[in-house]
Amino acid sequence: MTPSTTRLTVNGTAHAIDAAPDTPLLYVLRNDLALNGPKYGCGLGECGACTVLIDGQAARACVIPILGCVGRDITTLEGLGSRERPDVVQHAFIAEQAAQCGYCLNGMIMTTKALLNINPRPSEDEIRAALRYNLCRCGTHVEILRAAMRAAGHTLEALD
Repeated sequence: MTPSTTRLTVNGTAHAIDAAPDTPLLYVLRNDLALNGPKYGCGLGECGACTVLIDGQAARACVIPILGCVGRDITTLEGLGSRERPDVVQHAFIAEQAAQCGYCLNGMIMTTKALLNINPRPSEDEIRAALRYNLCRCGTHVEILRAAMRAAGHTLEALD
């Protein structure tokens, strides 16, 4: 498709993007806006590394064209919090040291945030169900689950 100007709101800031309307959102976020929280993983929307929030819901940025994001609120990992004031989910992942290589971390955090947006106190089973399609190859599943449980306000003795 021919490039045109598409207006997107990312992390609360309006942007005019010159790209073809079918350009995947992930490409614009990383290449045009220098937002590197969302990662390119599979390119098929299956691994979760590219997860962002669109109107508060988890979405796979590698398979969503920018035209489908016009008039919607897009939040990336960078838009959740800052180094000085991390979001509650980011804080929980830091506290639980829920990262090894870190490639899946964006998707795990953004999916947890989306879950908490609709259910502030999910059960362990609900957390497991929400995160089941986010792939982690390093084996930090226990720490990731502990972080999500912490972010949801659960005590963690049950997982010890």
